[in-house]
Amino acid sequence: MRDHFDAVLMVAFGGPQGPADVRPFLDNVLRGRRVSPARVDEVAHHYEIFGGVSPLTALTLAQADGVRESLRSRGRPLPVYVGMRNWHPFLRDTLATMSRDGIRHAVGFVAAAHRSYSSCTQYRENVAAARAEIAGLGHADVRVTYVGDWHTHPGFIEANAAHVRTALAGLPDSDRSRARLVFTAHSIPVSMAERFPYQHQIEESARLVASMVGAREHAVVFQSRSGRPEDPWLGPDVCDYLREEARRGLAAAVLCPIGFLCDHVEVLYDLDVEAAALCAEIGLPMARARTAGDHPAFLKAVADTVLSTVDRYRTGRPLPIVAGEPARQP
Repeated sequence: MRDHFDAVLMVAFGGPQGPADVRPFLDNVLRGRRVSPARVDEVAHHYEIFGGVSPLTALTLAQADGVRESLRSRGRPLPVYVGMRNWHPFLRDTLATMSRDGIRHAVGFVAAAHRSYSSCTQYRENVAAARAEIAGLGHADVRVTYVGDWHTHPGFIEANAAHVRTALAGLPDSDRSRARLVFTAHSIPVSMAERFPYQHQIEESARLVASMVGAREHAVVFQSRSGRPEDPWLGPDVCDYLREEARRGLAAAVLCPIGFLCDHVEVLYDLDVEAAALCAEIGLPMARARTAGDHPAFLKAVADTVLSTVDRYRTGRPLPIVAGEPARQP
């Protein structure tokens, strides 16, 4: 029986590919939000430190290549497309290409393991808007049905655990046995966290990774807070946590950015620059684990979620309640 799906659409944040892209990219990211010019300048500087290039685009395209190969190797080949919210390749352009290629129904994979409005739902809304936009230009529609939650998938856990082990191996022997595993994720407003399973899912992922590496203790902290200072966001902040715990006798830390799939600028700046500088200042040995990235176990996990979605609807069509989303998905 023919599958109801003819492609995969991977959806990610996007990032500038040179200094000239930084300000237009941030205009897209911040459109409709009240952000002070000083804060915009601060964030722009973070990108400028890395030459105005976010590695996110290249890493996401590499992930797409890996997923495509994983599907092919299992005898279930599907083309894999990448569309970005905030920079090239924009979602509308990717969906227009898919439509011209004859794609009519794709499995959607949003590049975020933990579900909240800003990490998942907003992306689905962007896809729906892009679909409407290309339809207005005369292109045939490309329906999108999303994979279910996958934050506990063994492949995602295994990839993070492997990177934690590598980070631990980089610490001196005297620090390794005393190091605490500290998981980080992007902070979100408390009001949003109350409506979505984001924090609970992060804690589930962290617990499974900690168990797999045999960590005696671990903590979950947050990074990359934005928004108005008076609004409550999830905490503690990673730097505040490290400083306070060092005062209490923390001997060493391994940071695992469980809430991110790529080593992009937020990870590179917040952890490799800011947190690393703090640890050097206070004399706290620190190692940073890589994100899941292109680890084979993670790429296989993505392919698994795609195929489980294909198989789930093999004998019937998804019944959309909201454009682009199947009835049984939250």
